[in-house]
Amino acid sequence: MSASQEERLDSVTEIKRLGIIAGGGELPFVLLAACESLGIEPFIIAFEGHTNSSLCEGYAHIWTRLGAVDKILKTLRAHDIEDIVMIGSIRRPSMKELRPDLKAAAFFAKYGAKALGDDGLLSALKSFLGDEGVSVHGVHKFSSNLLTPAGSVGAIEPQDEDVLNIRRGIEILQGMGQLDVGQSVIVQEGLVLGVEAIEGTDALIERCYNLHREGRGGVLIKLCKPAQDQDLDLPTLGPNTVELAARYGLSGIAVHQEHSLLLKREEVAEIANKHKLFVIGINPSTY
Repeated sequence: MSASQEERLDSVTEIKRLGIIAGGGELPFVLLAACESLGIEPFIIAFEGHTNSSLCEGYAHIWTRLGAVDKILKTLRAHDIEDIVMIGSIRRPSMKELRPDLKAAAFFAKYGAKALGDDGLLSALKSFLGDEGVSVHGVHKFSSNLLTPAGSVGAIEPQDEDVLNIRRGIEILQGMGQLDVGQSVIVQEGLVLGVEAIEGTDALIERCYNLHREGRGGVLIKLCKPAQDQDLDLPTLGPNTVELAARYGLSGIAVHQEHSLLLKREEVAEIANKHKLFVIGINPSTY
């Protein structure tokens, strides 16, 4: 274990109970397993229409809706929980779907336009929760091998053309990130085929297929936004996205090293090698 990994684990070793604000996907399951290995008692806040019901089996939990902030805070206090992780995919609802309670309405009244973008919303929410006595942590603090390493994951390396596409993607994402828009872009021959919006990375890959040009496939680049809080919504890559990238003809994927989450690293490497597709962790400042 590296010194930085030890430092992250040391920062959470005093936590005895952890609230898991759980969306969909695999990451909440990864966090549950980490809690078990660290001797931390989890309590799951599950959301109707978002959280996988099997996540809650055998664990203390409540089911609620996204706008029920007062209920969530009262539940955390009732179970003596001061530390939480917000993890998993949640489709961002409209205000009508959200049906905010008085506590949620007070949040939006206080933060207003600061909560429009994804990063702005989550950063504002972290600050709001801090005022309520709740500390927000990143999942990577509990599972030391989740962060994307530097260099190639697997045996395939990017070609010269891919490197140019990656550099172009970095330029685009750093500009977009200043506006709190998207974490992913697909570039082919220096041309931007598509940027990630609210639909997510997998839908971006599918959308760009009809826009690809003849020749070597494009590159998916996924980066953390500039100044993004590392405890909130880091870019995530797993086997399903790598399979999808191969199916739709991409040549590879570049991901922000140490600032993104890589699920099932060995499986990702196996899929990448099988399809002759590179997956690489990069430092956008020096690449």
